[in-house]
Amino acid sequence: MNNHIDSGAIKVIEVIGVSPESFDDAVKQAVDKAAESIKGITGIEVKKLSAAVTDGGITSYRATVKLAFVVS
Repeated sequence: MNNHIDSGAIKVIEVIGVSPESFDDAVKQAVDKAAESIKGITGIEVKKLSAAVTDGGITSYRATVKLAFVVS
């Protein structure tokens, strides 16, 4: 995660996005939902991908994502 600022601080939090569609959509869900309450997200790092499986098929995709944003 490369977040350049001249001074101040960046906070990093970890969230898990969930989607029935794909890993890409799970990442998007994580960012979109976090952006509803966190302003100024400057970058993400996908830490882990996982999925729930039922009867041999994927039923839920999960993406663990680190989000960075400037602390004001």
